[in-house]
Amino acid sequence: MVVSKPEKMVAMALDHNLSLENATKPEDDHRGSIIKEVEGLIKLYENGYVERSLKVMSCVSPFLAQDIEVNARDVFIDKVNNIWARIYVPKCNDYEKCNKFPLTIYFHGGGFCVGSTAWKCYHNFLGKLSSKTRCLIVSVNYRLAPEDRLPAAYEDGMKALMWVKKQATMSQFSEFWAKYCDFSSIYLGGDSAGANLAYNVALKLGTSDIRPLILKGIILIQPFFGGEERTNSELIKVQSRKSKLSLAASDTYWRLALPSGADRDHPWCNPLGNGTRKLENMRVIICVAEKDILKDRNLDLCSVLAKNMGNKVKHLISEGVGHAFHILDDSQFSKNRKMEMVSHIVDFINE
Repeated sequence: MVVSKPEKMVAMALDHNLSLENATKPEDDHRGSIIKEVEGLIKLYENGYVERSLKVMSCVSPFLAQDIEVNARDVFIDKVNNIWARIYVPKCNDYEKCNKFPLTIYFHGGGFCVGSTAWKCYHNFLGKLSSKTRCLIVSVNYRLAPEDRLPAAYEDGMKALMWVKKQATMSQFSEFWAKYCDFSSIYLGGDSAGANLAYNVALKLGTSDIRPLILKGIILIQPFFGGEERTNSELIKVQSRKSKLSLAASDTYWRLALPSGADRDHPWCNPLGNGTRKLENMRVIICVAEKDILKDRNLDLCSVLAKNMGNKVKHLISEGVGHAFHILDDSQFSKNRKMEMVSHIVDFINE
């Protein structure tokens, strides 16, 4: 259905808990002992039962405060696999006279194991990011590990991109936002595991023809990567209270997310390993947090990509803040760092 005026559209909310709870629960509750756990977030039991905390972060509907100047709505991409997206559309007094908006396909974080597009922290962040960048955002809710280990999330990312391509090629736009989208100005973005997802989708595209879409760049916020050999920032004995990711949690996420038997030097975890294919001919911005255990890996990624053929790489180090500060730290200090980060992303998109 084509909606002519997004500012009058009705926000449609999907059942967000579908992607947070287990799809099946054993009839008997003989779960056995916990074999893997990220405290307060996820537990994996001996019998394969997965338990996620629904208390850690509330899920919210697509509604946004009036002063954000953005409309949002939920849409299905793949009902069978419960892949859906929350679409953010900047408001405009007269859409017929407004320039079309660039589009960012965004992936949330959570170590590939937890998280949701409907989490309040992501909804608020992306609503404001859409407003500041004057950019359409398709925020994708993808399948999670360990029920669906990698490459499931990458497959869902590609499916979301192809879904956007389908909207661009239809003679009559079926989605309310499509007629206001500049399909020649597409970005892939995400934070933490979502940034890893965006990177690997871009890598998978390679020289693929996705016309009429034109990928203009990727936005990586504290990308979640790892490796068997520890970096200096991972070896810091006293973990900063300002960072929401510990080394133990990082390792557990990778054990849950990678294919069975793979270690942290798998290319999906360590993109800088010997013989791994690197991005080429791509504009990239990498946003690094100074107190993040991933800082050194993020900076190494900047250095390697900058040396690769045709890449144009920019990076920002947000001082005094840790992993996921932009969504999980409400202090005024972090808010100021977030404003700086968003300003750099705005400049990147407007170049």
